[in-house]
Amino acid sequence: MIATLGHSSILLALLFAVWGIINPILGARYHHQRYSSFTRWAILAQFVLVTLAATCLIYALITTDFSLRYVAFNTTRATPIYYRVTGLWGALEGSLMLWEWILIIFSGLVAWIYRDRQPESMPWVLMIFSIVSAFFLCVIAFVSNPFETISPVPLDGRGLNPLLEDANMMTHPPLLYTGFVGLTVPYAFAMAALIRGKLDAAWIVATRRWTITAWFFLTVGNLVGAWWSYHVLGWGGYWAWDPVENAAFMPWLPATAFLHSVQVQERRGMLKVWNLSLIIIAFSLTIFGTFLTRSGILSSIHAFSSGPVGSVFLVFLAFVLLGSFGLLAFRADRLKGQPELDSMVSRESAFLLNNIVLVSALFTIFLGTIFPLLSEAIAGTQVSVGAPYFNSVTVPLFLLLVFLMAIGPMIAWRRASWDNLKRNFFFPATGALLFGVALFAWKVRDFLPLLGFTLLAFVVLTIAYDTGLALQARRRIAGEGIIHGLITLARRNQRRYGGLVVHLGVVLIILGIAGSMTYSIEREATMNLKEHLNVGHYLIEFEGLKGSQQPTHFRVEGSFRVFHQGEPWGVLSPALKFFPNQQSPVGRAVHRSTISEDLYLILSGFSELDKNQATLKVLVRPLVIWIWMGGFVIALGTLLAILPLGKRSSEAA
Repeated sequence: MIATLGHSSILLALLFAVWGIINPILGARYHHQRYSSFTRWAILAQFVLVTLAATCLIYALITTDFSLRYVAFNTTRATPIYYRVTGLWGALEGSLMLWEWILIIFSGLVAWIYRDRQPESMPWVLMIFSIVSAFFLCVIAFVSNPFETISPVPLDGRGLNPLLEDANMMTHPPLLYTGFVGLTVPYAFAMAALIRGKLDAAWIVATRRWTITAWFFLTVGNLVGAWWSYHVLGWGGYWAWDPVENAAFMPWLPATAFLHSVQVQERRGMLKVWNLSLIIIAFSLTIFGTFLTRSGILSSIHAFSSGPVGSVFLVFLAFVLLGSFGLLAFRADRLKGQPELDSMVSRESAFLLNNIVLVSALFTIFLGTIFPLLSEAIAGTQVSVGAPYFNSVTVPLFLLLVFLMAIGPMIAWRRASWDNLKRNFFFPATGALLFGVALFAWKVRDFLPLLGFTLLAFVVLTIAYDTGLALQARRRIAGEGIIHGLITLARRNQRRYGGLVVHLGVVLIILGIAGSMTYSIEREATMNLKEHLNVGHYLIEFEGLKGSQQPTHFRVEGSFRVFHQGEPWGVLSPALKFFPNQQSPVGRAVHRSTISEDLYLILSGFSELDKNQATLKVLVRPLVIWIWMGGFVIALGTLLAILPLGKRSSEAA
């Protein structure tokens, strides 16, 4: 019953998706407005049917309906109910269902919000949504069907990958998928603008909040994934330049570039081709990422599922790229005659350089990610590209990007005068240089960390100085205090000050990355009962092992009493989990965070339980907590940028 209802809903939704593709073409052919409403109803019908199908699959997972192959392979009777729900995106078929579900939610929202607006554009926008939806529905219906039945019905299931039985499983994939799918909105509006030949900034203005929202979910999704890796995988790191990590990060780079460059188009009418290209690339990378991670052609610790969809996604990716850039070339005559840069010392040039740096980082990461595939395909040689390559090529680019974060928002449009440069940057630059000298005197002598910390100080000081000048102006004009003045500034120019808060969040993230990468301490030792281990400012005493049977695994836990500079810190208990279907145990690291550093304990191994001998790996990671705090600040800045806080001035808008 569930299998039939779910699969039938997908097939019927596919028919409505095809209807949504045909209607705008018929409307353009016969010049009749009724086809626009037909397209909208096609989207809403897909929303109802896909929601029904997703609900069926969730119900099957919750009730452990092992007649469905997908349920039998991704849950068990002993699996807690909240992990059964996460089984929806725990493997290939379900993750595609989640993708399609989020896509059709976005489509439905766009269809509803714009039901009385932009009547000329909306049929084409909804047609693009229907094309993407039709592709995913075809894959779900015919290639990777989550409602496939199995016979005989097993008494129990195989269950999720043990690494997926974590609270972050409930947040990380949905957040990341929402960011991926959210980029479909600006892409659809961009394609509609190209189809109609209306290539002014209207499509950018209409999608501004949608794009920022998608960027936000991408950012938070990557950060939650980093946190998950940090505290679950048991290696003490949060980013390893793994192919799946890269696939999640790459769309973020052109999306970030796009959010900056569209300001130039809105203000000066420049970079039209560039902006269209960026959003095409950003959307295409979401498809490419799925191909990369679900095709099985690259190995990854994060690739928990693969299937026969790789070639299908590759064909669709080719269709998207050829169709989009072909349409862009077709409209090339309407993209001519754009204004040129008045000066290289201007906000336009700073934003353009920002874009070049981001795209350069994208290219280097893309090349490093696919190089093993190319090497094996061309030369038959298996190679791996690891962190040393990615760090060596991206760190200089990101340092330049930090410098541009300080310059870009503060420099004048069109042409910056010497007075403008001196007024905006003299005091922040002087303060940053003094800060760098102080760090050097404090024995921070490595060049790249010293340069990085100095540039981060430059960003903070430019933001503080600019905001301080604006507050002084508010005090002179309206007699407002600091708090009232900040509220007024935020209300009058949400986009600017929301962006500055986001920049502060990025500063905190880079601070945490720089500190943890440069000044970490690692030590591993085999300890007997009551033996002590000194690592940095910490003294660690081994107090024994204990085993316990959990619903899905056997757990061996070590107890380690920690002292920090002689003061007791309590007991930390890293563990190893032994699952029946896993040859190797799954580690469960523990850590304790302070504002300055993390203490991270990993139980690497042990002898027999009664012998109380354990191998412990200890890591001291400076400033890691600032990465997660940066994510919180980014969330605040994004909300400030997109939420309606009050009427803004025409200049700010």
